[in-house]
Parts: sequence; C-alpha cells; structure tokens
Amino acid sequence: MSHELQVLPPGAGYGIVIGIGGIFALFMLGISWLQNRYTQFSTHRAEEFNTASRSVKPGLISAGIVSSWTWSATLLTSSTFAYSYGVCGPMWYGAIGTLQILLFALIAVKIKANAPGAHTMPEIVLSRHGKIAHLTYLYNGLATNMLVSACLVLGGAQVVAAITGMNVYAANFLIPAVVAAYVIVGGLRATFIADYTHTVILFIAILVFGFSVSATSDLIGSPGKLYDLLQEASQNMPIDRNTDGSYLAFRSVGGLIFAVDIFVSGFSTVWLDQAYWQRAIASRPESSVKAYLLGGVAWYGIPFGFATAMGLGCAALTSNPAFPTYPNPLSASQVDAGLSAPATAITLLGKGGAVLMLILLFMAVTSSTSAELIAVSSLLTFDVYKTYFRPNTDSATLVRVSHWGIVIYAIVLAAFCCILNAAGVSLTWLLTVLGVIVGGAAIPVGLILLWDRMSTVAAIAAPWIGFGLGIIVWFITSWKRSGGISVATTGDATNAVAGNLASFGVGTISAVLLSLIFPGKRGQDMSATNSITGVPVEPEKTSTEKSAKENKDTEIITATSTPNESTTQPKNDIIEYLENETIEPMDPALVRKAQRFAWTANAIFIAVAVILVPFTLFGTRYVYNREFFTGWVVVSFIWVWASVLICVIYPVVESAGALRDISKGMWGDIRAIWGRRKERLQTGQPV
Repeated sequence: MSHELQVLPPGAGYGIVIGIGGIFALFMLGISWLQNRYTQFSTHRAEEFNTASRSVKPGLISAGIVSSWTWSATLLTSSTFAYSYGVCGPMWYGAIGTLQILLFALIAVKIKANAPGAHTMPEIVLSRHGKIAHLTYLYNGLATNMLVSACLVLGGAQVVAAITGMNVYAANFLIPAVVAAYVIVGGLRATFIADYTHTVILFIAILVFGFSVSATSDLIGSPGKLYDLLQEASQNMPIDRNTDGSYLAFRSVGGLIFAVDIFVSGFSTVWLDQAYWQRAIASRPESSVKAYLLGGVAWYGIPFGFATAMGLGCAALTSNPAFPTYPNPLSASQVDAGLSAPATAITLLGKGGAVLMLILLFMAVTSSTSAELIAVSSLLTFDVYKTYFRPNTDSATLVRVSHWGIVIYAIVLAAFCCILNAAGVSLTWLLTVLGVIVGGAAIPVGLILLWDRMSTVAAIAAPWIGFGLGIIVWFITSWKRSGGISVATTGDATNAVAGNLASFGVGTISAVLLSLIFPGKRGQDMSATNSITGVPVEPEKTSTEKSAKENKDTEIITATSTPNESTTQPKNDIIEYLENETIEPMDPALVRKAQRFAWTANAIFIAVAVILVPFTLFGTRYVYNREFFTGWVVVSFIWVWASVLICVIYPVVESAGALRDISKGMWGDIRAIWGRRKERLQTGQPV
C-alpha cells in the first residue's frame, strides 16, 4: 500500500495504542474498585461479570449499543460508501444498519419474556432444541464474533499502519491486548462504562470534523462550497452507474448493490452477535425495547453525519494540492482499506487531523472489541465449560473461566488478523463477504424466539443449507463473472451480494419450509426456555470480614465509620432478585405492550427511512440542487446532535442517583480517614 498518507511517525501509533489503552485499563481499575466498594454489584460474581446483574438502565444500554455498532467499519466503510457512490452512501448505510438494531428490539423483549435467566444466545437454543442445535448456533455465534472482531481490529490496524507507519502485525496484537486488560478487570458493566466514555470522545471528534467541513475550514467551510466542489468532482471523476455520473445523485446502481450487501451482513452481525444478546440480557426487563429503539435512532446519526462530511469531503478535496495523494485520487487498495476519511482529516487539519482520526478510530475499535471479548468469553464459559464440562460449577469458578476466555480469545483474534493481513484481505472484503459465511443462520436464530412453530429440524438444518449454497453461489458467480476465484474476485460487490443473498435467503426459506414439513410441538418447546436459571449468588462477606483483607486505610475507615456510612451497604432488590435460581419472566401485559411498541416503530422506520425516502430519490433520478443539498447536510448535522443527547446526556441524567450514592460513600470514607488522622495526631500516635 502507498505510504502517501503516512504523516506521523511510528512512535505516534504505538503511543496512541499503548498509551490510551493503558490509561483506559487504569481507568477501569478505578471504576471497578468504586463499584465493588460503594455498590452491591461485585465483579467477582458471574451474574455481574457476564450479565451486569441484568440491571442496566436504557440510556447506558443505548450508549453501549451505539458503541458496539460503531465499528471502525462504521466510520471507514460508510465514508468509503459516500466516496464511491455519492450522497446515497451515508443514508443507505445509516438506514440499513439502524434497521438491524430496531428489529433486534423484538428479540430483546422475547428474551425477557421467554428466557429471563439466559446468559447467551446458544443457551436459549439448547433449552428449546437440544445439543445438536446448540452446537450449530454456538459455531455460528463464534464465527460471527470472530469475523466481526477481525473487521474491527484489522480495519483499525491497517489505518494506524497507513497513517503512522506502525507495524500492522504489532497493531493486530496490541489492540486486543490493551482492551482485554480492562475487560478482565470489570466485566460487562465495565464495558458499558468504557463504551460510554468512548462514545463521548467519539462524538467530540465527529463534531470537530463536521464543523470543519461545514463551517470553519478554508478548504471547504460551508455546505454551498462542498456542493460546488462535488459538482467539479462529478465532472473529473464521474461515478459509474450514477445518474449523470454525479456525486449529488441518489440513484446509484453500485450503491444499491452495496446496500443489499450491508443488509445481509447487518442481520448476521447483529442477530448472531452475542454482544447484542448480552446487552438485551443485561437491560432491565421493562426498558429493553426502549433501549434498543433509542440506540438505533442514535446510531443512525453517526454514519449519516460522519460519512456526509468525510466521505463526500474526500471526493470534494481530491483536486486540492493539500490532498495526500494529489494529483491522483486514492488508489483502489487505499479505498478498500477505508482510507477516504483519514485522507479528508489530513487534508483539513494536517497532522492534528491525523491524530484526531487515530483517536477516533481507536475509540471505535476498542469499544466494539471490548463487547466482542466479553461476548466470546461468555460463550466459552456458559456454552462450552458450564454446558459440557462442569454444569454445577460455582460463580467464582465461572468468573475465572471468563477471564481465561478473554485472554485466549484475544490471542486467537490477533493471530487471525495477522493471517488475514498476510493474505491481502481488507476491511471492505471482510464486511462484504461476512453474510455469505454466517448469513444462513441469521433469520433462523431470530425465529427460534419469535415464531413458536419453529421446529428442531429446521433450527438445525437451515443454517447449514444456507451456508453451503451461499458458498457455492459465491464461488461460481466469482468464477463466471470475474474469470477466477481470488481475494479480488470474491470481494467484488456483485459477486459477494450473490453469495450473501443465497446464504441469507436459502437459510430463511429453509427454516420456514422445514418447520412446516417437520413441525415441532407448538408452544411446548418455547416454555422450556423459562427453565434457564441464573448462577446462584454466594452471600457477600460482612464488612468486618472484608476489612480483615483490605488495606490499612480501609481498616481505618471500617473502625471509624458509622452504620449509615459507606461500609454498611443497604440490601439491594436486584441482588435479592438474583439470589434465587429461577428468574421470573417479564409480565405478559408488559410483553404485549413492548411488542406493539417495537412493531410500530419498526413499521414506521421501514416505511419512511428504508422504502419511501430512498426509493423515491432513487426512482426519480433526482440530482440534488444547492438548496436541497444544504438542507441534507444540515439535517445530518442535527441528527448527530440528537445522538449526543441520547448517548451522552441521557445516561448521566438517569444515573444521577447511583452517582450521588457513590459520591456520598467516597465522602464518608474521606471524612473517616481525616477523623482518624486527627485523632492520632492529638494522641501523639504515628499517622
């Protein structure tokens, strides 16, 4: 790959990856200590480590969803989409990606209604369809997590290497390592807090780039100037199969093909990704649907706003002498690696833009990777170790197994990314073909919860039938259309979409037909999911027992605190709830209400954002004029601000009580330490 985008020394790459990663590890150590000391939630319990005690509020769940779904691919590929296909790119990417999250809200409410004690997706399958089905979806879940993680880590590593010259193989190992360090410390709740912190930084960077393109930069600085530059780019670099070759035309055949590809890949990477199931499991029963709907709306603003600024900005700035590859446009390999957004950042803000882009990508990569690490560790813990080796193990052992699962997966993931890089695989290739490999299981896994007529035969056979035919169609199409089977030909969007549709479509159709041909006992198996139990919580040590093991300062606090201070913690209804092995399902009336809400929201979104607006613009062959384009840019910017309200402001507001309790506990400790110190000074004892 060309080194024209390398504007920073390799030390900058190592500094960002190791330095920021180390800071976050220390930050999470502190957060976990505060949680364990001042709240009833202990990271030493399996229920807390793997499910966050099923108590997380909707704002933090929404921020976690946005963070998990904001991959490096969200930022890089959406910008590549805009650079390659014009104004349709940001909207298609945002609409299709949001649809997956909104539809998952239907699964979220079913989890709370039918499997409230579940820890993982395959665990639910096991309770209803047995061990063969369990192994089928365990494989698909692990494969999805591996491919998603590779998209995250490899995409981030390749961009860091391109901008700084850092060794890409070192980046592939260091990124998972620094993330694993803080996930091991704090478990799932730590990933939510890290997700929130990452999301705050992410939005700051997005707003900086957005203001630069639309208001402050001398090179662009306004939507009107961006419009003029895109008109010029349409003449110099017309887009094949766009109306008039224009970046300002929504009708793009290539863009529509890529949207279909993203549609299939998106279903696979949400419905089969344990990270999303884990967030639904971790949410409070009454607010799980609300969390997913808010998360979907908030996430839409990120690719829509960011790609409109950075992807279209790349096309607009290509002819500027400050552009890194001037007078040439980005090469095909640079585009595939997702370097359109970094090129825009460097052109607009120089080295400062490169640093900000690296931080932005690092936040996106690490926040999503943290969710994948805890997700895979949960699969290894509950679906491998607990299911097949030690079914009756205790909570502390499960936490230790989860720790080892995180370490093992981080190493395997790093090695896998190195192999892909050596084979010449890019981020775009991974995202394009992901649905071929796991798309056959995407809809069947949803039907297991959403359709009570889903049979065991269908649950087992449909994913494998879809996978087999998807691979065959993918290879044959690549061979016939492109003259051979290679990384380049299989990564072609049209070839990949044929395999994606075959895998996804055949898997879906097979699930329905096989359920009708080989019906299961309707409703009977669905009730089996209610038998999944939580991990019994061992009683907490008393404050006297804790103080014997804590450090000297803590002993002082224990000796001087009053019963109402931090060392005496009130009984928590969530802990009482989890101390029972049987976790009660969500109230049926609330289930019906939540389902109606989810179906209505999905219907409105599909009708307006997926069908009416995009296909009207596509069918009319409309080319944006200056006023319409200015309004389009303004709306994308407003949506980013709406996302900020949902993901940054709302979680703080809803967590005010918890923050207040922790602050009171800390203040009580400070007073106790100070009081003991004064007493020793007065009596002449050493402090």
